[in-house]
Amino acid sequence: MVVLGAGPAGLVLGNLLQDSGIDCVILERAERAHVETRARAGFLAANTVRILEEHGLADGLRRRGQPHSTCEFRTADGRFRLEYSELGLGERHTVYPQQELVTDLLTRFLDVGGRVRFGTEAVAVHDTETDRPSVTVREADGRPGRWRARYVAGCDGRHGAARRSLPPGSVRRHHCDHGVTWLGLLAEAPPSLDAVGYAVHERGFAGHMARTSEITRYYVQCERGTPADAWSEDRIWDELDLRMRAKEYGPLHRGSVVQRAVVDLESDVLEPLRHGSLFLAGDAAALISPSAAKGANLAVLEASILAPALAADLVHGDSERLGAYSARCLEHIWRAQEFSHWMIGLLHGPPGASGPEGESLFHTALRRSRINSLRTSRSRQDWFAEHYVGV
Repeated sequence: MVVLGAGPAGLVLGNLLQDSGIDCVILERAERAHVETRARAGFLAANTVRILEEHGLADGLRRRGQPHSTCEFRTADGRFRLEYSELGLGERHTVYPQQELVTDLLTRFLDVGGRVRFGTEAVAVHDTETDRPSVTVREADGRPGRWRARYVAGCDGRHGAARRSLPPGSVRRHHCDHGVTWLGLLAEAPPSLDAVGYAVHERGFAGHMARTSEITRYYVQCERGTPADAWSEDRIWDELDLRMRAKEYGPLHRGSVVQRAVVDLESDVLEPLRHGSLFLAGDAAALISPSAAKGANLAVLEASILAPALAADLVHGDSERLGAYSARCLEHIWRAQEFSHWMIGLLHGPPGASGPEGESLFHTALRRSRINSLRTSRSRQDWFAEHYVGV
């Protein structure tokens, strides 16, 4: 078995396959130090934690993960909080930085004899219509190479070799550019509130997400095409203060911005997720906007569905689960996409709106009504909580 990519999907899949006695190798184009330090999302859903615990992959998050169950909305009409662990299915998130989870999964995989080839870039996947596919690679020293296996799992992202190798006409792509851009920031600053903060402001959205006691993730909506380094740190903090209404609700803890990236909010789903002996998982299968923190959670879920299906086929000759893999995952993917789309509409003006002049009065009133419904309606709050934590 060849697995492309050492992110959450690839590493969970590798660990589960290794536990089933299936020989596999993970090909990762980055070096190990980069894999273990690249900061990504940090909110693990309740089902994700259950999957990791069930398979003995949760030691680190048990020790260092922090339970989280509150979000706060700030608007021109005031602020309100939802204790979502007391709503819906009564579930909560666990805050655990993705790079720490990846480090845990990687360490465990290597400790039980797993193989990872770092610095090995997959170029293309070949012969997926046969039972002996291969992957051509560029090795760490620049030499070409080739790996063969019974199956290949493409967990190498939306721009990886797995997607690039799909035969023309074999896939239906569902794509949506939501017309919204965020400047994503990682600040060396303690969290400024004990909740995930969503600020709806006429100047654009701003978000606050705690990562650790000393690191906070912020998002601030900006114009499409804005370079990541266009705003000074003073401007960033002033804009966050304004949009999060620091004068009314208390100042933000400021600190050095140690990472910044521009994120265009997009959704992208491929159907089907199986192409002969090639399977897609993680961002290679579907890209989801960060508005609802579903990406890593979907990746773990997909890996947990694919691994036993592969084991059933390779160990017992039962291919039924593999045949159902794509449909099972797509059901979860589209449910997550629907909620993410709803969140984007709740938090942002229409595409292209830069302020009150560009945003239609109708859309402004409609968004205000949605937020007020979430503030006052228990049934709406239950629906929000179930989908906010669920995947």
